[in-house]
Amino acid sequence: MDKKLRVAVIGCGRISPMHLDAIKTSEYASLVACCDIKKERAIEAATQYGAEAYTSYEKMLKEVMPDVVHLCLPHYLHSEYAIKAFELGINVLTEKPMDVDYASAEKAVNVAKEKNLMYGVIFQCRYNASAQAVKHAIESGRLGKIISARSILTWARPDEYYSQSDWKGTWDKEGGGVVIDQAIHSIDLTNWCINSKVKRVECSMCNRRHDSGKEVEDTAEGLITYENGVSYAFYCMNNYGCSEPIEIKLFCEKGKVTFGYDDAVIEYDDGSVERAHTTEECTATVDGKPKYWCNCHSRQIEQFYRACLKLEPLEISGEQALNTHKLITDIYNVGGLRPRVKRT
Repeated sequence: MDKKLRVAVIGCGRISPMHLDAIKTSEYASLVACCDIKKERAIEAATQYGAEAYTSYEKMLKEVMPDVVHLCLPHYLHSEYAIKAFELGINVLTEKPMDVDYASAEKAVNVAKEKNLMYGVIFQCRYNASAQAVKHAIESGRLGKIISARSILTWARPDEYYSQSDWKGTWDKEGGGVVIDQAIHSIDLTNWCINSKVKRVECSMCNRRHDSGKEVEDTAEGLITYENGVSYAFYCMNNYGCSEPIEIKLFCEKGKVTFGYDDAVIEYDDGSVERAHTTEECTATVDGKPKYWCNCHSRQIEQFYRACLKLEPLEISGEQALNTHKLITDIYNVGGLRPRVKRT
């Protein structure tokens, strides 16, 4: 390409290499700056990926003026920092969730609209081969209407996961526990497949095991009812001995679906079966990466860049991602554990 997007990343923690690697290999963008309030992190990332290091977000934006900024920050900062970028005319791609509350996320979406800027939200699991196959089967009409759905997540998050972080396991900074941090992807995939407005949310949640991070839930279950008649039951917990593959099931008029991040089995009532499996090797360099991160970050990031360059429409916009964010915040509002979030 004659002109590449100039890109900056703020937040150089655990998830950032998924973004930095994608930028490095992108045909549409080049990295110009890395920013983190922890100076050693910013310098390490900038040195490794060939960019300028900053500890001040505001200074970086004003001096570098990138075309796109990636937000890899604690949850409570996502909307605030997105809005700061929008006000300078910069497009934003943020990690999930959009924020710890709904009003802040909605405000960021509205500012992006007013400024006519791209606002993308990372839900990379939609780009897995399994999820793509299931979505295609639904949209083709071959499965008929979805009647009911369920998802199960049993993962492992030891006390150290919370105690070694200055924001994990807190209501004001993380916004919750297993629902907003781990199960959000399986809930998003199911919600994306059902594709209807939520009518009613019922949920219970508790902390059964964690000493560190005990403010937030480590177990939750609920039933979500949609306006199109679909009922969706979910269960999630991070007290298991290991992180097992998630399982999502869809019961449809003309068949059944079982899928997760890696595999999908679509069984039609006529006896035919479709399967999908992710066979590629993960190329991301982050140590100890969860397998479900894999290369789908790169796919979504490239799609976002193409949208910024007006080559195609944006697939997962902030406005569209509000559907899942509203559902996540509704789950907490009825779950009976989280205190009311106060934002200034």
